[in-house]
Amino acid sequence: MQIRAISLDLDDTIWPIEPVMLRAEQRMDAWLKTHCPRAAAHYPIAAMRALRNRVADENPHLAHDFTAQRRLSLSAALTPHGYGDEHVEAAFAEFYAARNQVECYVDALPALERLAARFPLVSLSNGNADLDRIGLSRFFRFSICARDFGAAKPAPQIFHAACERLGLPPAAVLHVGDDPELDVAGARAAGLRSAWVNRTQAAWSHAHVPDLTVRDLHDLANVLRTPPLASQSNTAL
Repeated sequence: MQIRAISLDLDDTIWPIEPVMLRAEQRMDAWLKTHCPRAAAHYPIAAMRALRNRVADENPHLAHDFTAQRRLSLSAALTPHGYGDEHVEAAFAEFYAARNQVECYVDALPALERLAARFPLVSLSNGNADLDRIGLSRFFRFSICARDFGAAKPAPQIFHAACERLGLPPAAVLHVGDDPELDVAGARAAGLRSAWVNRTQAAWSHAHVPDLTVRDLHDLANVLRTPPLASQSNTAL
């Protein structure tokens, strides 16, 4: 079946996430040192990161909601030192503003322009990025994030929700992402086609290969200029 729409992962597919998170942690730490110094003294960046990981482990029902995990970790850090909900919300706002200051891969914006001219694009992310704040929402018909949906990739329901909103069967939608399990295996299990964005030239070590393997989104746009993607094909660029 011909590809008629594309869903895209965001973090580490359109922009690298590690430098974004490091800057967000640093910005929040600086804010805490100014406004919540007692808590900041107990929770420097490494300790705050460990606390956030512990909160995530202790709340598996929030595995799909990074925003709730972050707020809970801030509350756990600030409340014992006499800071209230208003400080938690202000600290999170500082973090979240920086979290949405991303630097796209050099191939991403030109590729999104090319892809959006030919296909309906939707974003499908486990993260909590805000495409309106980032300035990329113009490329996408709509966005589905795990936090709002209530389940995260690789759950088939989140892929099917995108297909239903597009009005297309899963086999007509190509999902594009960097993660072999969340993106490739998840899309395959849900009946979508899959494209693995392999920016690091990693070897594929999983049972089921993606329909496409590309170095970046520029390569993806080039591949999709050609005739329709054949079922079960694999193109390594």
